[in-house]
This record gives sequence, structure tokens and C-alpha cells, in this order.
Amino acid sequence: MMSEASFVTTLGGQQVLVLREGSTQNRGRRAQNNNISAAKLIAELVKTSLGPRGMDKMLVDSLGDATITNDGATMLKEMDVEHPIGKMIIEVSKTVDKEAGDGTTSSVVLTGALLEGAGELIEKGVHPMVIINGYSSAAKKAQRILEEIAVGVEPEDTATLRKIARTSMASKLISNDSVALGTMVVDALLQVAEKTTDGTYRVDVDDLKVEKKAGGALKDTSFTRGVILDKEVAHSGMPKRVEKARIALINSPLEIEKTEFDAKINIARPEQIQQFLDEENRMLKAMVDKVVDSGANVLICQKGIDDVAQHYLSKAGILSVRRVKESDMGKLAKATGARMVTGVDGLARADLGHAGLVEERKLEDDKWVFVVDCKNPKSVSILVRGGSQRVIDEAERSIHDAVMVVKDVLEDPAIVAGGGAVEEELAYRLSKWSATVQGREQLAVEKFAEALESIPLALASNAGFDQIDTQVELRESHGAGKTWAGVDVMGKGVRDMFAKDVVEPVSVKEQVIKSATECACMILRIDDVIAGGRKGPSPQGGPGGMGGME
Repeated sequence: MMSEASFVTTLGGQQVLVLREGSTQNRGRRAQNNNISAAKLIAELVKTSLGPRGMDKMLVDSLGDATITNDGATMLKEMDVEHPIGKMIIEVSKTVDKEAGDGTTSSVVLTGALLEGAGELIEKGVHPMVIINGYSSAAKKAQRILEEIAVGVEPEDTATLRKIARTSMASKLISNDSVALGTMVVDALLQVAEKTTDGTYRVDVDDLKVEKKAGGALKDTSFTRGVILDKEVAHSGMPKRVEKARIALINSPLEIEKTEFDAKINIARPEQIQQFLDEENRMLKAMVDKVVDSGANVLICQKGIDDVAQHYLSKAGILSVRRVKESDMGKLAKATGARMVTGVDGLARADLGHAGLVEERKLEDDKWVFVVDCKNPKSVSILVRGGSQRVIDEAERSIHDAVMVVKDVLEDPAIVAGGGAVEEELAYRLSKWSATVQGREQLAVEKFAEALESIPLALASNAGFDQIDTQVELRESHGAGKTWAGVDVMGKGVRDMFAKDVVEPVSVKEQVIKSATECACMILRIDDVIAGGRKGPSPQGGPGGMGGME
């Protein structure tokens, strides 16, 4: 089809080139159908990964490296999607992942279902702006319903927090080890969380360091009240284990600084060379002496440590680690209570941090330094182990999701049941509420309710249940007042998901609905897609080489 975008005819009948030759344009219904089809395709790709019975995807990049995951955000991030609508939906998953940490797959599935319902209404002649208004009203009503039905919890209730973490991990590769790992995540976050004046907590997830090392099994994953450094002790003569460690953190090098400009030294006699070297050694020994005088028996340096300084440190029995990342230095300060200093001249006993043990341990072929048994650390670590690199990569992503949902509850202590129960309750209440909505927006609200049902139905489908039977049973249960009736994918049919300890943060559900609705409404507003042509010589044929439209 010839491009409609390249030329415009004036009243005088003259054709004017508006866009670059080769540009293409889709308008009106055709543009909307294309956009909706693209969104539905992305949703279909991830839908089969939803829930504990969902399947994993293997994503292979151009270099042949494979990623195996069922995490929605990771799947979409690794996919090489070119369609602009596909990229918009990927942005939705990234937003949900960043804000809530979980619910990425659900947000994409819901976006696809909302657009599918909108497409059906557009075919019947309902204007997109009417649908957008209806969807926006339904989303606001859904948020109010969520506030009504949410169950408040105590942030210190570790049993509930562990249920939250286990639910997040239930759909992951590490589900069999979710009890132990969930306990680690909860203990770690409660350790670094800071209580606010209103009784909730403020959590910085960067205070929890997750390291991974292939080898062993998932059950060998461990929680450390301190910091793990992927570095080895700087010198073979230094102690490899120090108990009751007094730790100095220095962010400048223990080396002789070179001048900023070129300098030459004229040496007339051989003994002057020795004098020069002796002076360097004296300066380095003076630096080490200041470390020794401070009382430190462990030195961790962000920069380099000269070989001569390493020799003197080893003679003094000081365990030293060099070239530690700046972020790890900050974590060490929080974990040990040390104050980071610039240069040894300002180092004093009051600047030292404390740990029960600093030890170099061998992990497979590497040596790492563990700073553990800190008294009240505000930075802690989890070391993830597993049979292969891909296993620990997926385990790390799963732990990230669990960390984020526990953080959500600590900051906003309210939960709802999982298993599609809350989506079905919202769908049921929105269907009843739609009868009070005037005009054609009522149809959009009904489609919004149907879209919410796509979540429990996807869970049922992935578990091998009959979708129609499940839908009928869910509607009957919620019509009878069973608010938390959801799909028990590990059992059979519809069950009370609160009784099954399947719970999720209400903030995750709010973010999923908000992001999916905003994305769907943005896509529905598009009625004209103009793709610019590539620069180059004008193609043959057509007035001035008018480009064809795909």
C-alpha cells in the first residue's frame, strides 16, 4: 500500500512532501488493532509463566548465552523486542519491578487483557476515550476496594513476613527451599530496617548484599551478619583468621604518591640510590606504624597497598584487603560501626569498627574474605550457592523478589490473599458496581472486571485446570461472600488462600493495577502511527519516490 504520510494535497491540488520519503503511517482502527495485537502477543508470551505451575523460558542472546527464568521483568528485559508497543509494556514491567519488586508477570497479563477487552468494544463502535474514562474510573474504584479488604499486620510479625516471602518464591526455581530462604530474607531485612515514628519501617535494600557463587546446592545458601568481600588477603604472610577484629577502613592508597608533574632526580653516587629506596621504605613503614598505633588488627583499603607496606603489615600481624569496591566500603562501615578515613594520618582508635571474626575462606577456586558476627550490623549479606551459574542467577532473582515484597510489607503493613483471590474479588465487586455507572462507560468497567479475572484463569490454565469450571466456581464462591477464594494450583480447585498461607502485599496489587491501567490507556489514545523512513536515495516509482507502507 502506498504511504499516506509522505504527501499532502493542498486546496490548489498541489502535492506537498510532509514527511521523509519512505515514511509509513497507520491510522485509526488499523493502528489501534496493530497496537492491541502487539500487546496481546507480549502478554501471551509471559502468561504461561504465571504462578507456581508456570513454565520457565529459555532466552538465548546473540552470543549464545542462555538465561532460564520465569521472572516477568527478566524475560521482557532479555527479549529483543522492536515493536514500540512491546517496548512500552516492557517499561510497565520494569516500573512494577522497581516499585514493588513482584507482580511483573501479572502486570503484563493484565495490560494485555485490558487491551483485548478494549479492542472488542472498539469493534462495536465504542470510542476509545469512553473506554479510557471507564478504565480510569474502574482502577480508582479497585484501589478503594483494595483498601477496604486489605488485612493489617504488625511489621514485627515474623511469621506473616515469612509467609509473604514464601509466597513470592513459590513460583520460582527455589520453591523447594523457600522456607529456609524466606527465613533468611526476613531476618536480614529486620536486621537492617530502621523504625520510623509511625511504627512502620524504612528499608534500604542496598544494605542487604547478595553474593553468589556456583557450587554446592541451594540448601548451602547462608545468611551472614556482616559483609562478604569477593577479595583475598593481600599478602600470603598475613593471618587468614582474626577473632575480635578491630577494623580500619581507609579509602586512600598505602603507597608513595607520584608527583603530578614530571620530576627527575640526579644521582651522582651509588649510595644515593640506596638512600632514595631507604627513604621510600621509611615513609611506607611510617604509614603502617600509624595503623598499628591505632590498635587495628584488620585493614581494609579501597585503593592499592604497596608491596613494601604489605610486608610491614604482615610482620605486624594485620590482615589486609586491598582494592575493595566503594559500595562495599560503605556496607562495611554500616556493618562494623567503623568510620571511613582518608589517609592513615587521621586514623584513630575511635575510627575502628568491630567484628567477631574476619576470615579468608576458600569457595571453589576462589578465596573470599568474610567479615562476620558483627554486634548490631546495619548491613548484612546472603551468599547464594547452587549447582550451576544459571541456577544461582535465577535464585538471586527470586531472592530479590522476596526481599522486595517483605520490604513492601514492612513499609506498608497490609496484605491480601494470593492465588488470584483478590483479583476475583475485585472483578466481582466491580461487576456489581458497573450497574451504577452511566452510559457506555459501564461497558468499559465490565471489561475491566473481566480483565482482572484473566489472572486467576491464567493460574488455573497453567495448573491444568478447566478454565470454565474454575471461573464458575470462583464466581459462586465470591458471590457467597468468600472474599479470599482463589485458585489452589498445588491442590485441586478453589480454596481459601488465606487459610493456605498464600499472601501478598497490598502495595504490589495496587502497583500492578495502576501501571497496567495507565499503560493500556496510553496505548488506546494512539490512533496514528507514523514510522520515519531511512535516509538514502529516493526509490524509483511514485511521485518523487513515494515510499510504500507495510
